[in-house]
Amino acid sequence: MADRPILFDASRLIWRVWTGRLPTGIDRVCFAYLDHFGPRAQAVVQRGRLRLVLSPSRSQALFALLRKGGPSFRGALVALLAGAAASGAWRRRLRGALYLNIGHTGLDYKGLPGWLRQLGVKPVFLVHDLIPITHPQFCRAGEADRHRDRMLHVLHAARGIIANSDATRDVLTAFASAEGLALPETLVAWLGTDEHDRPARLAPRRRPYFVMIGTIEARKNHLLMLRTWQALVAELGDDAPELLIVGQRGWEADHVFDLLDGDAELADHVHELGRCDDATMMALLDGARALLMPSFIEGFGIPVIEALQRGVPVIASDLPVFREISAEIPLFLDPADQSGWQAAVRDFCGDSAERNRQLALMPGYVAPSWKQHFDKVEGWLARL
Repeated sequence: MADRPILFDASRLIWRVWTGRLPTGIDRVCFAYLDHFGPRAQAVVQRGRLRLVLSPSRSQALFALLRKGGPSFRGALVALLAGAAASGAWRRRLRGALYLNIGHTGLDYKGLPGWLRQLGVKPVFLVHDLIPITHPQFCRAGEADRHRDRMLHVLHAARGIIANSDATRDVLTAFASAEGLALPETLVAWLGTDEHDRPARLAPRRRPYFVMIGTIEARKNHLLMLRTWQALVAELGDDAPELLIVGQRGWEADHVFDLLDGDAELADHVHELGRCDDATMMALLDGARALLMPSFIEGFGIPVIEALQRGVPVIASDLPVFREISAEIPLFLDPADQSGWQAAVRDFCGDSAERNRQLALMPGYVAPSWKQHFDKVEGWLARL
């Protein structure tokens, strides 16, 4: 594949770095693809109706800017993109190139399939989930229609689709069937885990604690955990464990924000860490009694993999994707069963039989790696 031109759509990463928000799970996947394909790729930049294909030199400069980030990013980006449209000669050379869109950005633009056909490229999309379509109650207003447009454009335009899990592929297959469309050639390739620096050194906490990792949004079910902690504090008082919420505030979670901001009884036991670096996050995970993943729905679950990889027990919702990626090591619970979660948290504060069962199994757990992911993807792309 070394001699085949590659176009990498950098639009999502540009937007994320521009806003200064910390990377989400999808952003981390985009960065992994940038690191792997970037050295031999040209950048595509989308903004509204505008679509640019950058020259090789400008592309490499953009990729370096994305990795550097920082307060100078906006000015440097504007200077870089000034007059940056690829020439006609470059456009002719791109016919037959692979176009990689890893972050869903721009897929709802109605002119995208036509633009890709005009460019003469072979589009490959990574589909993370169909949650706005299957569970619109957890998403912003209008997101279900936008995501339906994204997935329809994927089905119409794709030469190939990468699904992050069997669970995602199954939902996409059902969506395509319901729309009367054929599913393009699809590869299931589990996501890998990032290479983290050595965990930070943190002072020991005086209480046992549990960790949630992920953007604070309705589908992550933080509200259940806060109500669980209200019950634990009422039952155990000062002896109740702590809950550490690692993640930025998102959407459709006003009740959660109200409790985090205004419940004085929770303030000593529940701590929100909205800007947590990776080294600190790994240190907090290493010391936790368990990772809590009470989500109503997920397309994947990188925190589950990272916890098991680091020997940390997991209590998770009983979702097909969590069973798929975890070798069924975690304790699986109904995401609506508050009493069950409360009993499990209380149980995991000590050396319970269930926690010890997980600890005994984890040495045999082999986490998926980015090398395995890209070895699989590269072989598939070469045959595409």
